[in-house]
Amino acid sequence: MTGSLLEVIALDVRDAVAAEDGGADRLEIVADISTGGLTPAPETVEAITKQSALPQMVMLRSNPGYTATPDELESLGRAARSLADAGAAGFVFGFLDAAGVVDLAATEALIHAVTPLPWTFHRAVDHAADVQAGWRAIRLLPNLATVLTSGDPSGIAGGLPVLRARAEAGDAPLILAGGGLEPHLVPPLLDYGVRAFHVGRAVRGSWSAPVDRERVRRWRELVDTV
Repeated sequence: MTGSLLEVIALDVRDAVAAEDGGADRLEIVADISTGGLTPAPETVEAITKQSALPQMVMLRSNPGYTATPDELESLGRAARSLADAGAAGFVFGFLDAAGVVDLAATEALIHAVTPLPWTFHRAVDHAADVQAGWRAIRLLPNLATVLTSGDPSGIAGGLPVLRARAEAGDAPLILAGGGLEPHLVPPLLDYGVRAFHVGRAVRGSWSAPVDRERVRRWRELVDTV
């Protein structure tokens, strides 16, 4: 990996190959991006594994929200095993309860299901009733690799103060900045010490378009400008 980590959302093999050609370090694999991303099929992960050497962080999410029922968690645990067999390098998940508090029971159930693979806490933390309490709840959970966060439900432009505060609290190594990330927001994030960036629409132009390797290459150059 070069100076910063660049993660690109991929929906299929074409996206994955373009992301790799453009210089991405890691993929987030999702299905149904119109809902914010749901669990993809093992066949998708297996197909990407055959065509791309990039590690795949695979979404575990059954519905467009951030809650999960016991039945959904059981289903996601089974899916994790199939996805790991297909080539997943890690997973992306994270849950809130009905009151907007980080659902540690649900999150820990999936941590157990995916162990020993690393995982990313999803942007659920940005939607917590108390964001700072949410961070305190998740930051020391086992095998946590990164926290995908914009700092605010509206996106990174509105969440910079929160991301700066988290970085100053020592959490910069955990921050995977994503959600409305635009080029002009990268320099302040780099100044905070953030070194991991997550892009989706920004390397496509629109969600109906595939990943564009030239757009990925420009982001690669941008995030490495420390």
